[in-house]
Amino acid sequence: MSTVTGTTWNCYDSATMTPREIYGRTLAELAKTNDKIVGLTADLEKTTAMIHFAKAFPDRFFNVGIAEQDMFGAAAGLAKTGLIPFASTMAAFASMRACEQVRTDICYQNLPVKIIATHAGISFGHAGTTHHCTEDLAIMRSMANMTVIAPADGIETSRAVRACMDIPGPVYIRIGRGFEPPCYKDESYDFKIGKAVEMREGKDLTIICCGIAVLQSVLAAKQLEEQDGLSVRVINMHTIKPIDKDAIMKAVTETRRILTIEEHNVIGGLGDAVGSVIAESGKGCVFRKHGMQDCFSEIGYAEDLYSYYGFDADGIIDKVRQMMGLEFEADENWEDE
Repeated sequence: MSTVTGTTWNCYDSATMTPREIYGRTLAELAKTNDKIVGLTADLEKTTAMIHFAKAFPDRFFNVGIAEQDMFGAAAGLAKTGLIPFASTMAAFASMRACEQVRTDICYQNLPVKIIATHAGISFGHAGTTHHCTEDLAIMRSMANMTVIAPADGIETSRAVRACMDIPGPVYIRIGRGFEPPCYKDESYDFKIGKAVEMREGKDLTIICCGIAVLQSVLAAKQLEEQDGLSVRVINMHTIKPIDKDAIMKAVTETRRILTIEEHNVIGGLGDAVGSVIAESGKGCVFRKHGMQDCFSEIGYAEDLYSYYGFDADGIIDKVRQMMGLEFEADENWEDE
């Protein structure tokens, strides 16, 4: 239990608290015992929930106005003095409007700037395509020194924010906008940056997913077991970079069918990261990427868009059934390949 700015909260209350709200409260809590933490935002302290930090530590909070490029340049300067800046804005602005500053000012110098990007994917659906962000994973994972994380829910967001303090270089944490239901009941699971979490065991097919797709994949796996008798493994690949190669190859070896699910363009994101690991291994399997199929998303409420693009349990079930009709090479002796 934690108390920040007079509000008692428990991160298990994430059914009624957005991941960004939990992020804001977690950051304020961390700052109580670490005076090196500073916060920056581009006139979005309420939208990103950094308002909790701003109220608790006004002397360590900087609102640069609607100037994201300046914000990241300032964050880099603060980091050069030995501070640990947390810079927050919407994912579209962090990864694209200020891309050059993130690359050159922060990543090139390998500075400990923690970028907490909200409203990622298509979670801000009704705001329109300019405020959607289905390119950020591809952009951020291509930058040297950058760690990239896509938590499954508010509880995992809290774990990621705390864990990123131990990363000496830059970190990009991608969270959504809405009140997505929690994936975890509590924090009693092993979270480690770069180490995937196996949500369900399975031997027929493996779903590798991140973000909002994790809960929906778990629900889909349960239904597939009940309705089709399928044993579907679900892996929460919360860290996109560095990716857990061991978890991927274990799934390839044991299930031979891999389906990736991401609220992101299928080009350059989680699917491509997983596919690269498989290709480099030389081992064969049935492999499919499910996400935005190289397109800009439609405009509408997030829940409707998730259904439209098949990111909900029903859409994932359809993808799994399609894949079960595909064959892989029966020869399990990969020594000759």
